[in-house]
Formats: sequence, C-alpha cells, structure tokens
Amino acid sequence: MADPITSKYGDYEPDLGDSPEVQLSVSPSGAAEVVLNRPEKRNSFNAEVVAGLHRAFETLHGADTVRVVFLRGAGETFSAGADLEWMRAQAEAGEGDNRADAMALARMLKALHDVPALTVALVRGAAMGGGAGLVAACDMAVATADAQFAFSEVRLGLTPATISPYVVQAVGPRRARMLFATGRRFGAEEALRFGLVDEVSPELGAVQERIATDMTGCAPGAVGEAKRLVDLVHGTRIDRGLLEETARRIASQRASAEGREGVAAFLQRRRPNWAEET
Repeated sequence: MADPITSKYGDYEPDLGDSPEVQLSVSPSGAAEVVLNRPEKRNSFNAEVVAGLHRAFETLHGADTVRVVFLRGAGETFSAGADLEWMRAQAEAGEGDNRADAMALARMLKALHDVPALTVALVRGAAMGGGAGLVAACDMAVATADAQFAFSEVRLGLTPATISPYVVQAVGPRRARMLFATGRRFGAEEALRFGLVDEVSPELGAVQERIATDMTGCAPGAVGEAKRLVDLVHGTRIDRGLLEETARRIASQRASAEGREGVAAFLQRRRPNWAEET
C-alpha cells in the first residue's frame, strides 16, 4: 500500500482504485515515486494503466508537501507504449469508443503536466510512443546510455496526436516533424541533443537521490508557482499586461508565508522551515 500523503486536506491514502499496475509512494522528505508496474508487458499502456496514472497524478495535485515526483518503469523497460491487446480492441472499436480512449490518455498526460511538484522521468530501456510522451510531459528526464526512444505511430498508420503538445514543447516543431514523420528510433545521446532528455547517466538511483536532496531546499508552493509562471509567459507577448501580471505574481509570493520565511531564513543564515531535516 502506498504511504499516506500530507496535504492541506490532512493525511490520506492515495486513491488508486483497483490498479496494481501503477504504484505511488512518498518518502518523509516529500519525494514521490510513480511506478509503471507491468514489467512482464514491458510496462505498456492499457485502459487500466492510463486510469491508474491519472489517479496518481491527480492525487499529487493535492499533496502540498511533495517536492519532486519520479516516474519510472519496473524492471528494465520504461514503457513500450500501447499494449497489443488494447491496440487490437481499439482497432475493432468504433470512432466514438476510440475518441473516449484517446481523451482518457490526453487527460492523464495533462494531469502529469499540471502536477505542481517537479516531475522527473527516469528512463531505462525503451520509451516508445505513449511512453516517450510521458517523458516529454515531465519537467525533466534522465536516461541510461542504452535507452531507446521512438514516436513510431506513423509506421502503424497512426499519429502521435495526444502526446504531441508535450513533445513539440520539449524538442521544438522542426525536430518534432522529423521524429513524427519518420517514426525512427533514436538513442539517449540523440534524445539529449534533441531536448527530450536532460541528462544521461548509468546510475539512475544516484541521480534520483541527488535530485531529491536538491529539492529539499526548494519551497514546495514556490515550485508550483514557478512552473505555472513558465506556462504563462511562454509564447506570450511582452506587453503591459504581462508586466503587470508578472509583477503581481512576485509581489504575491513575497507576501506569502513561504516568501517571508525564505527571505528571513536567508538573512538570518539558517535553513528555511521547508528545508529542515526530517
């Protein structure tokens, strides 16, 4: 069973329903881990996995003390993309049922994108199709040198539609057109060059520990506000309206409990209360 999460609603058990394929746990220091737990199926997606991931990410929206969320696959594969049986059922279903399935996937990815804490994909082995989409929807990604990626939908006569907003944001439109149109595989070093991955390391556990430790020094509320700030300013014209909105946001944060505590701790040369050892 997953650990209780402390939030503004009190301690509660993450509601993952009947989805053993997705595991959520949280450490006392506020590092959460979401694990795709279908190693025998290479952590591929089906309707239950999509629903379990959605519930996990929605649960983390209300967890005020969570600082960082790590997303990984059990075993040696991050995610092979869509489950073959699920794909077969989709091929036999009508457009309406297919649209409902696609919307479930789209909502899950948006829930991941909107998690207030820093989200980090830890990629070992393959991240294909929707699996690579999960990587793109995270704030950052670390991969082992032998990791493999592909947006191979066109090779099946499909398109990577639901994952496209996050992939285009991660790698840019020109690179996305090439990757989507060719459907070719590429390795970790290329993913690093493209911007899909931020670091290549043989020791994902050590990187996870380092990031978790680094995030203890960051105010959880400010992290969420900083992420929303990027969404606000990206692609927005720098006009008076944007100047006023960004000024309003920093003024609000300065006056917040976190802002006052952070500045006071800096001036007093002590740790802020969110960075105290547990």
